[in-house]
Amino acid sequence: MFDVPPGALGEALTAFATQADQQILFTPQLVDGLRSPGVTGRLTPSEALERLLEGSGLEGRQIRPGVFALRRPALEPVTELEALVVTGTLLVSSGDLASPVVTLDRDELDRRGYGTVAEVLAALPQNYAGTSTPLTQATGADVGTSNNVYATGVNLRGLGPSATLVLVNGRRLAGTGSRAEFADISALPSAAVERVDVLLDGASALYGADAVAGVVNVIMRRSYDGQESRLRLAAAQGGAEDVQLSHLAGRRWASGSAYLSYEHQSANGLSASDRAYTADGDLRPFGGTDHRIFYSAPGNIVAFDPVSSAYQVLWGIRPAPGGTAQGPEDFSAGEANLQSPRLGVDLLPELERHSAYGRVRQTLGERLELSADLRYSRRKTENATVPASGVFNVTEANPWFVSPAGATSHSIAYSFVRDLGPARSHARSESIGGTLGARYDLAGGWLLEGYLAEAVERADYGVSNRVNATYLAEALGNAPDNPATSFRAEVDGYFNLFGDGSANTAAVLDFIGSGYGQVSNRSRASAANLMVQGPLWRLPAGDLKVALGAQVRSEGFESRGETFLAGIEPRLMATPERERSVTAVFAEARAPLVAPASGHPGIRALDLSLAVRHEDYDDFGSTTNPKVGIVWEPLEGLGVRASWGTSFRAGALPQLFDQQGVSPTFLSRADGSEALILMVYGGNPDLQPETSETFTAGFDYRSAGGSSLSVNLFETRFDDRIAQPVNANFEGALIDPTLSPFVTLIDPANNAADLALIESYADTPGFSPAFPAESYGAIVDTRWVNTGAVRVRGLDLSARHSWALQSGDLALETTASWIIDYESRATPTAPPNRSRGCWAIPCA
Repeated sequence: MFDVPPGALGEALTAFATQADQQILFTPQLVDGLRSPGVTGRLTPSEALERLLEGSGLEGRQIRPGVFALRRPALEPVTELEALVVTGTLLVSSGDLASPVVTLDRDELDRRGYGTVAEVLAALPQNYAGTSTPLTQATGADVGTSNNVYATGVNLRGLGPSATLVLVNGRRLAGTGSRAEFADISALPSAAVERVDVLLDGASALYGADAVAGVVNVIMRRSYDGQESRLRLAAAQGGAEDVQLSHLAGRRWASGSAYLSYEHQSANGLSASDRAYTADGDLRPFGGTDHRIFYSAPGNIVAFDPVSSAYQVLWGIRPAPGGTAQGPEDFSAGEANLQSPRLGVDLLPELERHSAYGRVRQTLGERLELSADLRYSRRKTENATVPASGVFNVTEANPWFVSPAGATSHSIAYSFVRDLGPARSHARSESIGGTLGARYDLAGGWLLEGYLAEAVERADYGVSNRVNATYLAEALGNAPDNPATSFRAEVDGYFNLFGDGSANTAAVLDFIGSGYGQVSNRSRASAANLMVQGPLWRLPAGDLKVALGAQVRSEGFESRGETFLAGIEPRLMATPERERSVTAVFAEARAPLVAPASGHPGIRALDLSLAVRHEDYDDFGSTTNPKVGIVWEPLEGLGVRASWGTSFRAGALPQLFDQQGVSPTFLSRADGSEALILMVYGGNPDLQPETSETFTAGFDYRSAGGSSLSVNLFETRFDDRIAQPVNANFEGALIDPTLSPFVTLIDPANNAADLALIESYADTPGFSPAFPAESYGAIVDTRWVNTGAVRVRGLDLSARHSWALQSGDLALETTASWIIDYESRATPTAPPNRSRGCWAIPCA
């Protein structure tokens, strides 16, 4: 016997589920603003549900005994609603959540007009896309990135991509890039995606470590019947032609389904020379400053000034019409040749990507369902990157030598961009992952489910067309011919530093430009999960639902590579595989305290949720993280929510064990001069876990007329945050006082101890003999450390209104995220650094 009064459809469906003793699955967005005529009488559950949905444009389907699911057939005639994965809770729930969740369903993903799901997520206001994207990698804007394979990560709240947990159907992915610190969302074929849920709240109590800033859960289609092809063409001025082609084919039968999706993308690169504001580094015509430097072609004769610890230009080389300087008249005293350090680089790489996803599902009997899925991705990129440059000594032993002052040797600042062109970067990533799952309907509405998951990613990166310093010394005449090489300067020619970049022979350029570096990283993630859930007790306002589970997961990472930037043999590097095992037990409960039918004034409904997770690490000890949430509905259509929880993240394996390395580069001093610095990077085995505390509060309003408004206030506090403080403001490392603990100022030209310190790095990977040891002015440590506290506060806002038209619906929507405060401490004792108002918000 059914007795469901007319009213909001969401409430009517809840009453139906109680009276029919059935589960009904739907998302709140699906029933927003819809009403039901109600139903009364003795009917079957299917008949009663059909009457409740009259006029709503929705239909209900029984997907297994005792379980119904809603869908919108007019927009999606052959796909089925994902029935089990609800992001933000472990429970199969149809109620509102205490934590804010942004849901982008298939229709919304298509309406956004982007080519891939990764591009849609990059455009979310809550996602700080200034890190871990192909564009920031290619342009060098992301100084601290490990994204050498041009993947796409998610960086919620600007807290770093490693603080956002990315899942596929609730399962973890293997990490990508040189440190495997974030998951690549661009590795999935977009046509196979059913929806994307973005949980804007810490969730370690539900999903374990890494869910500090939030969770992105990509829900793949549960099934598909038919075929679908998509073609997308795009181009930009000057290049970046992009072709995407995908095909989806599937079949559904009475007891199961199977489908396969494939996507191919091919894109050309985009050169910096195709944009006026990136062509030469001089931004003064656009209201900026001049970023050109004196490492150029033609080059400059320079001298090291021990007072300022910087090179000063003495003469600019101005070659004669033949392409090389021939006498003193071909030099300009005190006038430097300036050139962009990124001349000729690519803003976007040339790309080829293949992605595939397949899924099969089969029901055995009335209670057991088995499922399996497999995903594969391969991406190759190639692009022009920063050309080689340096300061090189040349003497009268080189037949091209000429001096404007009658000297017998000179130091010349030179760029090889016109001789060799930019360096060439090439990357290849390949990932494969799969899951085997089972679900069994127990008696009394209880559900037992488990899965096994495995994911592996290999990331290969290399750079070629680099200068080998040993070979260059031989070609300049600074070192005798090496019998171990076939090159003979007297026969094949000397390298000319006094030319305009066109004065050297192919034999010389092939010899000195044979330098390269390459590295191969492999990351692995596996998990076994078992969970049971169902109604524990019947409370006056409804069922107390609980979920209990356990998980075992492991992670692994290894790296191998070689460099050939100096010497006559490549230098091999290897980081042995490091592993980590984690065991966890977890629980969640949701208790309805007040039901809509109770008649309490000002409290139409009130729900309380509790979750807790305990994890044991074989290398970090144990951690327990709770979460509490409350959902209050004071009026029909108005929901108020709040949540509090703690999160935990151990350092990623590469952050602990990454090989130490160094790299020379230039940074600005406070007086505007440029200093050559030695950047030190690598892992830190002394890292401690970072912990955080997150609070959210907000409300959601949905009117019967099709309007909705959502406001969410959030605050996250970190302790012992794992970060690279210098990389947050790398360009200002010598100026920012908060970074002084990571900067060692040196004067090796006048201090023997400082000279010995620089020379101690000579055998470290990345050290370049292109710069004299006496010319360094500082050592900057960019390694991972536990910083002080970090606090982020902000406000999210979204509003939407729709109108029903004869030919469809018209909707206007706006979303915004406002960072109210972003406060960080580079060290536990450092003063707070507030970044609100920075041009790259948040920039700390």
